[in-house]
Amino acid sequence: MTKRLESKYKIDRRIGDNLWGRPKSPQNTREYGPGQHGQRRKSKISDYGVQLKAKQTLKGYYGNITERQFRKIYAEAERRRGDTGENMIGLLERRLDAIVYRAKFVPTVFAARQFVNHGHVSVNGKRVNIPSYTVKENDVIEVRGKARDMVLVLAAMESTERDTPDYVEVDRANMKAKLLRTPKLGDVPYAVRMEPNLVVEFYSR
Repeated sequence: MTKRLESKYKIDRRIGDNLWGRPKSPQNTREYGPGQHGQRRKSKISDYGVQLKAKQTLKGYYGNITERQFRKIYAEAERRRGDTGENMIGLLERRLDAIVYRAKFVPTVFAARQFVNHGHVSVNGKRVNIPSYTVKENDVIEVRGKARDMVLVLAAMESTERDTPDYVEVDRANMKAKLLRTPKLGDVPYAVRMEPNLVVEFYSR
């Protein structure tokens, strides 16, 4: 188990929000941060601090991906035409682990990363074990073989904790999903407010 998996709920407490809207989040009962200094009175946050929090929130939501990966996504979003913030959201949502999570094949984004890593997913019939793999529109993502009978998968499929967004089409009987289109910020069912424009400002300093 990686450090990022072990500390997933610390992300909630550090940011001060129930990031994924989960009932298990300790943020539901403890509104202060983790550690011995967590209950200190909060001081006014600087502009830099606001931008940093926006970056940590967005980065943390997708399984607390590494700074190197996140900066690479920003660079690619900036290179493309259109709004850089919207481009970032589109690239993040097209990650294979994000699609697996959106399709409700697994309960969390952390589980999605591990699920893909272990080779339980195929894209257009080919096994892919890279969580950051970029899914194209109309690509078909499928749960492979014995993984379809995993308790984790069956429980996630039956869960009413969250809904599948309209830009992902899911065939539950065959455990397949298709990315219909690249979403915009307003299409993504975030449990908290995301501000990619502040992330752009952070990296543009």
